[in-house]
Amino acid sequence: MSGQFIKNIDHKTILVMENLVQYQEGTVVSKTLAQSKAHSVTLFAFDKGEEISAHSAPGDALVYILDGLAEITIGDEKFDVKKGETIVMSANIPHALLAKERFKMMLIVIFQ
Repeated sequence: MSGQFIKNIDHKTILVMENLVQYQEGTVVSKTLAQSKAHSVTLFAFDKGEEISAHSAPGDALVYILDGLAEITIGDEKFDVKKGETIVMSANIPHALLAKERFKMMLIVIFQ
Protein backbone atom coordinates (compact mmCIF):
# COMPACT_ATOMS: atom_id res chain seq x y z
CA MET A 1 0.00 0.00 0.00
CA SER A 2 1.31 3.42 -0.98
CA GLY A 3 -0.04 5.18 2.11
CA GLN A 4 -2.17 7.46 -0.06
CA PHE A 5 -5.85 7.44 0.78
CA ILE A 6 -6.82 9.81 -2.04
CA LYS A 7 -6.21 8.17 -5.41
CA ASN A 8 -6.47 8.84 -9.14
CA ILE A 9 -5.31 12.47 -8.86
CA ASP A 10 -1.92 14.06 -8.36
CA HIS A 11 -0.84 14.92 -4.84
CA LYS A 12 0.93 18.19 -3.99
CA THR A 13 -0.52 19.76 -7.14
CA ILE A 14 -3.02 22.58 -7.48
CA LEU A 15 -5.97 21.16 -9.42
CA VAL A 16 -9.25 22.49 -10.79
CA MET A 17 -11.81 19.97 -9.55
CA GLU A 18 -14.18 20.25 -12.52
CA ASN A 19 -11.30 19.44 -14.91
CA LEU A 20 -10.56 16.09 -13.23
CA VAL A 21 -13.41 14.27 -15.00
CA GLN A 22 -14.37 14.74 -18.65
CA TYR A 23 -17.71 14.62 -20.45
CA GLN A 24 -18.32 11.79 -22.90
CA GLU A 25 -21.22 11.81 -25.31
CA GLY A 26 -24.17 9.65 -24.29
CA THR A 27 -22.76 8.41 -21.00
CA VAL A 28 -21.95 9.01 -17.35
CA VAL A 29 -18.25 9.07 -16.45
CA SER A 30 -17.02 8.51 -12.89
CA LYS A 31 -13.66 8.77 -11.14
CA THR A 32 -13.25 7.46 -7.58
CA LEU A 33 -10.99 9.61 -5.42
CA ALA A 34 -11.39 7.79 -2.09
CA GLN A 35 -13.33 4.80 -0.80
CA SER A 36 -13.56 2.89 2.46
CA LYS A 37 -16.20 1.31 4.69
CA ALA A 38 -16.78 4.78 6.19
CA HIS A 39 -16.85 7.04 3.13
CA SER A 40 -16.72 7.44 -0.63
CA VAL A 41 -15.63 10.43 -2.75
CA THR A 42 -16.36 10.25 -6.47
CA LEU A 43 -16.40 12.71 -9.37
CA PHE A 44 -19.02 12.33 -12.09
CA ALA A 45 -19.63 13.88 -15.52
CA PHE A 46 -23.13 13.39 -17.00
CA ASP A 47 -23.93 14.10 -20.62
CA LYS A 48 -27.25 15.92 -21.19
CA GLY A 49 -30.21 13.57 -20.71
CA GLU A 50 -28.22 10.91 -18.84
CA GLU A 51 -29.52 9.82 -15.45
CA ILE A 52 -29.14 7.59 -12.44
CA SER A 53 -32.54 6.12 -11.66
CA ALA A 54 -34.12 6.13 -8.21
CA HIS A 55 -32.23 4.15 -5.59
CA SER A 56 -31.29 4.52 -1.93
CA ALA A 57 -27.97 4.24 -0.16
CA PRO A 58 -27.01 3.37 3.43
CA GLY A 59 -25.15 6.67 3.94
CA ASP A 60 -25.77 10.40 3.73
CA ALA A 61 -24.67 11.71 0.32
CA LEU A 62 -23.52 15.27 -0.33
CA VAL A 63 -23.64 16.39 -3.97
CA TYR A 64 -21.60 19.43 -5.02
CA ILE A 65 -22.25 20.60 -8.58
CA LEU A 66 -19.00 21.55 -10.31
CA ASP A 67 -20.51 22.49 -13.69
CA GLY A 68 -23.90 22.56 -15.39
CA LEU A 69 -27.39 21.79 -14.10
CA ALA A 70 -28.84 18.66 -12.50
CA GLU A 71 -32.35 17.72 -11.50
CA ILE A 72 -32.06 15.81 -8.24
CA THR A 73 -35.06 13.97 -6.85
CA ILE A 74 -35.06 13.16 -3.14
CA GLY A 75 -38.10 11.21 -2.02
CA ASP A 76 -40.98 12.98 -3.80
CA GLU A 77 -39.25 16.37 -4.16
CA LYS A 78 -37.34 17.64 -7.20
CA PHE A 79 -34.51 20.18 -6.98
CA ASP A 80 -32.65 22.00 -9.76
CA VAL A 81 -29.05 22.23 -8.56
CA LYS A 82 -26.51 24.24 -10.52
CA LYS A 83 -22.78 24.98 -10.54
CA GLY A 84 -21.56 26.07 -7.12
CA GLU A 85 -24.55 24.60 -5.26
CA THR A 86 -24.79 21.57 -3.02
CA ILE A 87 -27.53 19.36 -1.60
CA VAL A 88 -27.60 16.46 0.86
CA MET A 89 -29.49 13.25 0.14
CA SER A 90 -30.24 11.51 3.43
CA ALA A 91 -29.45 7.85 4.00
CA ASN A 92 -32.08 5.30 3.01
CA ILE A 93 -34.24 7.86 1.15
CA PRO A 94 -34.75 7.11 -2.57
CA HIS A 95 -33.02 9.63 -4.83
CA ALA A 96 -32.30 10.06 -8.55
CA LEU A 97 -30.25 12.38 -10.76
CA LEU A 98 -31.00 13.69 -14.25
CA ALA A 99 -28.77 15.89 -16.42
CA LYS A 100 -31.05 18.74 -17.55
CA GLU A 101 -27.87 19.93 -19.23
CA ARG A 102 -24.38 18.44 -19.03
CA PHE A 103 -23.19 18.53 -15.45
CA LYS A 104 -20.29 17.48 -13.28
CA MET A 105 -20.48 16.73 -9.59
CA MET A 106 -18.47 15.61 -6.63
CA LEU A 107 -20.32 13.02 -4.55
CA ILE A 108 -19.29 12.48 -0.93
CA VAL A 109 -21.04 9.64 0.89
CA ILE A 110 -20.57 9.11 4.61
CA PHE A 111 -21.54 5.69 5.96
CA GLN A 112 -22.32 4.83 9.59
